[in-house]
Amino acid sequence: MSNQSEVLAPPGMNTTTPFLNTILNTSTSTVLPYDDLHTIAAQDITSRANYIYSFLAALGFVAGCFLFYSFIQTYRALKRLAWLNRLLWAFCGLQLLLLLLSLHVVVYIPHYLRTTGLGCAALSFTINTVSLCSLFVLVLMAYVLTLDPPSHALLRKPWVCGALVSLTSFLIALMLAGLRGPREGMQVEYMCVMDPVSAGVSYAAARLCLAFLIPYLLQLGLLMAGCVRQWKSRRRFLSGSEEGPVFLTVTVVMFFCQLFYSVVLVRGAQLAQKEGLSCHEQAFLTVAEFVLFSGSSASLLIVLLMHRPCRESLHGALRQLRDCCRSPGASQTNRNIIAPHIEITDTLQDIE
Repeated sequence: MSNQSEVLAPPGMNTTTPFLNTILNTSTSTVLPYDDLHTIAAQDITSRANYIYSFLAALGFVAGCFLFYSFIQTYRALKRLAWLNRLLWAFCGLQLLLLLLSLHVVVYIPHYLRTTGLGCAALSFTINTVSLCSLFVLVLMAYVLTLDPPSHALLRKPWVCGALVSLTSFLIALMLAGLRGPREGMQVEYMCVMDPVSAGVSYAAARLCLAFLIPYLLQLGLLMAGCVRQWKSRRRFLSGSEEGPVFLTVTVVMFFCQLFYSVVLVRGAQLAQKEGLSCHEQAFLTVAEFVLFSGSSASLLIVLLMHRPCRESLHGALRQLRDCCRSPGASQTNRNIIAPHIEITDTLQDIE
């Protein structure tokens, strides 16, 4: 029989040391619920997308300001602008305005702008109007580039084009605003989303058709007509225009950005109607908004780098900046050459 006896703890007494209890309580208290982890992950995705878009928006804003400087310099030199350059100027101005309107998404991340229903509807109406105006300006550029109308044509007059683009965009945006509507009252404050999925599938589908398909179907029809016209005349398509490659590149970039946003919006509206949106799906909608506005920044950068007068202005500005940053003595190194001076003196022996 062993002399050592086991000391048994009384029933109900906790045998765990206080230090171990503290560790266990601390470890269990730091475990977050499953929903909170998903919310944090979704906010992390939104924040990363916000950083990327902020960088692109800053580049686009600088490019837009320089484009306006270049256009003003061209106008002061020539006292007039060609019709395509005027359309390009209007398009760049609208894209710069869209970048400024996109600040409501950037500033309040990971949340949204909090305003009344009337203010949110007005913001959405303004963004849709400006976006539609820029797309219809591209339609006018396609018309001029492909069909080459005479200078006395009706659509070559600035006031006619401005009125047509503004009126068409206003009416389409007004229809979308009627479908969207302030769902929770005019004076009730809530988180403002530009195109809420709560507006229903009908609004998302209407926006897809009116704000995306109609402008690009018009562009596609004009481009096909231009291809047929150029093929019959046996000339290269858009060969005699400097704005042709710029127009095609900008159109393709805007097409994919608008398509991505419209498809994501329709899908989000369908999911919200069936089972509701998760945190990741809401974050994906925010990323889609960033992609939509990134098209404006990319368009401004494309115009700056591909349009020859703007590119030459950029090269000239960079050259002047390089000359200013260079040290003052470095530019004069080749000029400090002492000219030879020959002096002939008559000595006394030569005189004799």
